[in-house]
Amino acid sequence: MTADSSASGRPITVSVVDDDPMICQAMSMILNDYSGGRVTVVSTSGNGRDAVEQARAEHPDVVLMDIAMPGGDGIEATARLRRLPDPPHVLILTSLSPKDTVERAAEAGAEGFVSKTDAPEEIIDRIIGACEGRPQYNPASQRQLLADLHAHRPLTRRDEARALLDTLSERERQAVLLAAEGLTNQEIAERMFTSERTAKAHLSSASEKLCMSRVQIAQLVGRADLPSPLD
Repeated sequence: MTADSSASGRPITVSVVDDDPMICQAMSMILNDYSGGRVTVVSTSGNGRDAVEQARAEHPDVVLMDIAMPGGDGIEATARLRRLPDPPHVLILTSLSPKDTVERAAEAGAEGFVSKTDAPEEIIDRIIGACEGRPQYNPASQRQLLADLHAHRPLTRRDEARALLDTLSERERQAVLLAAEGLTNQEIAERMFTSERTAKAHLSSASEKLCMSRVQIAQLVGRADLPSPLD
């Protein structure tokens, strides 16, 4: 589709989506007047719903998609565009990179970001680059994507640790949580109102189920970040 545009010499067709008519007008002027015939704007729209319908009818090569708009945000519209039979490339049109936006946009199928404050040639280069199959994430969006991934990674490790602990019985779970606090078998027994032999049996059973030593279980409990039992 867009690769053929470049090869055939015909302009790359673009649809601009933003609920601010001034932004649509400015982007249209930049792309039509500064691209030297390489890019042409075929339509503009003010919400995601209209953008999808226009793309279905016009088959633009690229859609520049704003994020916050009426009728569903731009990321939802991006996902709908990418499910079309002949989907356009989508670049998110934004002046900011709010938390989680970059990751959500990538998951929806967006191939990069275009800042509303970028120089005209940079915007045009990003559109051409997307058509050539090159992801167009500027340094700010790359930093945000990495920040989002790092922010989610500890939660994933915590959830994995909690899921492992959930495989234990209630009494085994209580025993390992107390052991992770550094309590001896006798102290664990006293806290659980049972015998030391029974407390030790709970810990041994938990160790066998998890295939972990007492030290490894303590580390697992630390990652799970759970409240102390019987408080």
